[in-house]
Amino acid sequence: MAASLPIVTATVYTNSENISVPAYLAHPVNATGCPIVIVIQEVFGVNAHIKDVADRIAHEGYIAIAPHIYHRQAPGFEVGYGEADLALGRQYKNGTRADELLSDIRAAIAYGRSNFDSRLNKVGCIGFCFGGHVAYLAATLPDVAATASFYGAGICSFTPGGTTPTVSRTSEIQGKVYGFFGLQDPLIPTSDMDEIEAALHHCGVDHQIYRYPNAGHGFFCDQRESYDQSSAEDAWFHVLSLYEDTLKPTRL
Repeated sequence: MAASLPIVTATVYTNSENISVPAYLAHPVNATGCPIVIVIQEVFGVNAHIKDVADRIAHEGYIAIAPHIYHRQAPGFEVGYGEADLALGRQYKNGTRADELLSDIRAAIAYGRSNFDSRLNKVGCIGFCFGGHVAYLAATLPDVAATASFYGAGICSFTPGGTTPTVSRTSEIQGKVYGFFGLQDPLIPTSDMDEIEAALHHCGVDHQIYRYPNAGHGFFCDQRESYDQSSAEDAWFHVLSLYEDTLKPTRL
């Protein structure tokens, strides 16, 4: 793995179909030509955990961009992990639409490419919780070469704003997909994990599915009670390996 690089962070605004989308940006000090990784929030918004993930990715030599995917309903939404926070986050999740989410992700990619001379570089994506579902959806974009989807619930039962399951779009995926699941997750049955893995195999998608016996939902987040350190550390190792193997920098 690369040595930890000094980074710069900021709040920036991308343009998604003439709508201004706020996003958290983290990148190495010298970021020209670095690969881009889009970071997709949990239902709790672009909070401290998501910013920390973006920072960690930036320290590894990538341009990390975390768009606020609830911006049409609740600009700047960021909450903790209480029951009321969860209920509100789920409410806003239910107000999202796949086409708008994909537009926002394309806008984040375009921002990175235009501002950091990264036009020819491949793009990665990582998402957690609802963001894990959205990351799987984003994997259908031709620009996305490497996707890390963490415990994305509902991939086999719906798509944001619709009823046709996101898993039915697996044939559109052209890059690699790594899925990370906890076998103690009450929100994702093992049958869903099996269905996702079978769809990826059937469609010839380069993939790995990692199942952690002692982990539950949210096991990667060290700010949640469900955090499982050994599972999180193993998953992070595989994420960095995925990006190192796939997102080779193309200096212009």
